[in-house]
Amino acid sequence: MTPSISVWLPPGLADQLDRIAKETERSKSFVIQKALEAYMEEFADLQIAWDRLHDLSDTLASPAKLRKSLG
Repeated sequence: MTPSISVWLPPGLADQLDRIAKETERSKSFVIQKALEAYMEEFADLQIAWDRLHDLSDTLASPAKLRKSLG
């Protein structure tokens, strides 16, 4: 069984959700699910970048070395 979640949205955001659902002929649940998937993917990428930025053992490649490795 798929879990159900209730969310309170500000009126403006709820209106945007309604409009997008109608324009795309999709359910509001579908639109919310896709938005969450995109957000979580972006958040994961940001977390990886943040972790690498603060990992002192992770060496940086110089621009010349990067160009050479890419051909």
